[in-house]
Amino acid sequence: MKQLLVLGVLTLWLTTALAQKPTDITGIWWNDEKTSKIEVVEQNGNYMGTIVYMIPEKYKNGEAPKDKENPDKALRNRSIVGLQILSQLTYDAGKKEWQGGRIYDPKSGKTYDCFAWFDKDTNTLSLKGYVVGIRWLGKSTEWTRTSLN
Repeated sequence: MKQLLVLGVLTLWLTTALAQKPTDITGIWWNDEKTSKIEVVEQNGNYMGTIVYMIPEKYKNGEAPKDKENPDKALRNRSIVGLQILSQLTYDAGKKEWQGGRIYDPKSGKTYDCFAWFDKDTNTLSLKGYVVGIRWLGKSTEWTRTSLN
């Protein structure tokens, strides 16, 4: 009986400890290439991400790279640092993922539908950008939790 109680308490603790929360996605993340840091925040149930840091090697003449591939010519001179690249993600507790989002790729100037999830732990965020509503038709990437410093 004592062993069953201990097993029950341990199971409850593990379930609670491993439960994913909608806010687990918030924080500072390195992109997959470790060239940019993205801050993900929650606003009214939606999650969005903004580039808040870029490695100095990417700067030219002391300036951060520009959004030169943007399809809107008027936006091509804006800095990549400060650029919101992730938007409209909402958490689906049943699927344990953030979905319905959009992700902008400054390298190509293209915006894709996207969703995000945790595979391993809450320090490695998997994201997938896809086109025409077909999830398997896209590209996955992993971001790693970090700090701004």
